Amino acid sequence: MASEPAEGTTLEVLRRLESGPRGLTDTEAASRLAESGENTLPDRRTPSWPRRCARALRDPFTAVLLCLGLVSAAVASWGTAVVILALVAVSCVLRASGEHRADRSLAALRELVAGTATVLRRADPAGQPEPREVPVAELVPGDVLRLGPGDLVPADVRLLRARGLMVQQGALTGESAPVAKRAADVDAPGESRLCFQGSTIASGSATAVVTATGAATRFAAAHRVPDAPRQGGAFDRSVHGISWVLIRFMLLTPPLVLMANATLRDRGLETLPFAVAVAVGLTPEMLPVIVTTCLARGAALLARAHAVIVKRLPALHDLGAVDVLCVDKTGTLTQDRPVVERALDPAGREDPEVLRWAAVGAWWTLQLAELPSPDALDEALLEAAGPAGEEYDGVDAVPFDPVRRTSTAVVRGGLGQHTVVLTGAAEAVLERCATAPGEHERLLALAAREADAGLRVLAVATADRPAGPRTADARGMAFRGLVTFRDALAPTGADALRALADRGVTVKVLTGDHPATAARACRDLGLDPGEVRTAAQVPDGPGDATVVARCTPEDKARLVTALRTAGHTVGFLGDGVNDVAALRAADVGIAPRSAVDVARESADVVLADKDLTSIGHAITAGRHASGNIASYLRVTLSSNLGNVVAMLGAGLLLPFLPMLPAQVLAQNLCFDAAQLAFAHDRPGAAALRGPAVLRPRAFLRFALGFGMLNALADLATFAVLALALNGPDAVDDEAVFHSAWFTENLLTQAAVMLLLRTGRRDAAGRPPGPVGLAAAGLAAVGLLLPPSPLGAALGMTPLPAAYYLLPAVVLGLYALALAAARARHRRRQP
Repeated sequence: MASEPAEGTTLEVLRRLESGPRGLTDTEAASRLAESGENTLPDRRTPSWPRRCARALRDPFTAVLLCLGLVSAAVASWGTAVVILALVAVSCVLRASGEHRADRSLAALRELVAGTATVLRRADPAGQPEPREVPVAELVPGDVLRLGPGDLVPADVRLLRARGLMVQQGALTGESAPVAKRAADVDAPGESRLCFQGSTIASGSATAVVTATGAATRFAAAHRVPDAPRQGGAFDRSVHGISWVLIRFMLLTPPLVLMANATLRDRGLETLPFAVAVAVGLTPEMLPVIVTTCLARGAALLARAHAVIVKRLPALHDLGAVDVLCVDKTGTLTQDRPVVERALDPAGREDPEVLRWAAVGAWWTLQLAELPSPDALDEALLEAAGPAGEEYDGVDAVPFDPVRRTSTAVVRGGLGQHTVVLTGAAEAVLERCATAPGEHERLLALAAREADAGLRVLAVATADRPAGPRTADARGMAFRGLVTFRDALAPTGADALRALADRGVTVKVLTGDHPATAARACRDLGLDPGEVRTAAQVPDGPGDATVVARCTPEDKARLVTALRTAGHTVGFLGDGVNDVAALRAADVGIAPRSAVDVARESADVVLADKDLTSIGHAITAGRHASGNIASYLRVTLSSNLGNVVAMLGAGLLLPFLPMLPAQVLAQNLCFDAAQLAFAHDRPGAAALRGPAVLRPRAFLRFALGFGMLNALADLATFAVLALALNGPDAVDDEAVFHSAWFTENLLTQAAVMLLLRTGRRDAAGRPPGPVGLAAAGLAAVGLLLPPSPLGAALGMTPLPAAYYLLPAVVLGLYALALAAARARHRRRQP
């Protein structure tokens, strides 16, 4: 394991690495670089164009279309085969190009872990070590590094010396606050002596020896996680469900047509092209193209308008279906920086003087301790107190030390006097204060009460002492009071949470922080935290808990998986290595652009900023695309099913085929072309209010009910043609029957497009939308194609004027029945 060279005492570690405090020689470093390789993360190759297109063929409908195209070619129906295979090619190219654009955008976001590092190197074994700036890629095990505030840790290291070292390792562990690190061999937990690649030095300085580089680091181990197979998302599950039901129908249709015609009409293999055409008619041939166009268009609009990159196109639909969004507190609900809540005197009353003394200590600690930037709490103090500390002359300062848990500033007071300002943890400060009996415990209880309210607590004490070299170590100080801090709230957090709630999205906070801290942030943003639970209290999933605290990376992935198992569509927003497992466990993994590289690569969606507002825009775009896909499915499934049932019935009653195979395919082609308009439709408000889930059973029930209504209209038209005009012998004119039914089918399909869509109705005076124009065009084709030369080539003929009257009545009655059924269906929806 990568951690083994870091185990043991400092001397044992150096011996195992064949190194020393003076670092390596140039020759040793070059030899080890050749042996261990460069300190870089494993390359992740992007798939080639052929691989992308082949991957698109795994889509069930695309695969079904490919099989139908091959079957059509096998029975020498070349026109059908060419049309179907062209649709397959278009779908594959559209999907592959969308993923290629997303990969190119992500490549521009890649950031290096670090550029250079300061190492101690020697020209020869007898030479003196010199600090050098070397590329991070050239670091090797055994190199001795120098680390300072703001440095990125470029490899896994073991500390040799450390002074006030605080490390921000949230990208690896999810901890929002910096962690104290020590170099001592005694009384120090194992990982407190280690720093890992990808961490940042928040404060202090250290000298450390490199224990692991490249693929052997913990960061690289997490980087390998995305190679594991990923569970299918909500879109994949829905499409697979609908696909397999349709596949069963399609496999049954040709044998049924052949057997029925052979039994009742003594027609055998000559009906095979018609049977294949009917099976194609049952298939939503344009679904792959419609889906890919809707998702690609939505992804492109998101990228342009909100800088949101959708890496995997089906993830946009999954975003629209999300009903539970899991987020961390830090950086999402809060800004990862504290702000002063209030300042309290020892009696618990608000006292601005306490804040002023705390700011004096922060100011002179920053000025005299030569810190590169203020500590987060010091920065909050200076921001809240305004100009403070400059009225004094600073004498000395001792910065915050994680062992003492205090910081000290000494300023010049009266003649020969210095004032000592001590700030830090309440327990540590009170140890150096003079308190009355029982007062110590009461003040600790006061601090504990504030901490239990989700606030961070800083104690303040002062003392006036004669000027001297050990003034900073004063005892018997006067306890001034407490300054409390809360996390700064995300500016758009409250509005974004309300918007998500309005869209039917439940937000759950999975955090590694203290339960009270997380609950406080939620309440401040208007999100009711309810009963806050820890990860250990919810082994079977979060249930109705809004906040789950003390979560490890494994806990987050477990809770996300439990939510999916319970039937939810889950989105997860994460930005660290510790979030990778949960990102991959969710239906939609979401990461900000500032996330670590492995988190971005594991995510399906990349945001410009870690902002819930951006997620709201992405969810709306997903529901927009899903609403259009749902419209297409409702229209095409109900219309196709009705037409197939009517054709099968008419085929058994007529002495000839109700439509020629070429006419069936021409009708399908016209209908399919018109339905491309759904990719550009405008969904109504109802389609955007709740999660957009493609539920196979609901779609099939819808298609069955409305399809039977469509079949009745088709059969009523058949009855009119057969009986109402010139008696039973009228159906002997095959060309007239084919032409009339072709026209009626396209007119009913145009009506279905207008009445069953989920888009907004076009208001009076407003130009018709894309679906309205497409439906008008489809109706025009139905009326104009039969008398045209192309109609004659397809075996159709112009219709007498009388033939339009009664079918028009049937069509009007059908439109009224369809509108009534649609209104009843909407009333029954939850």
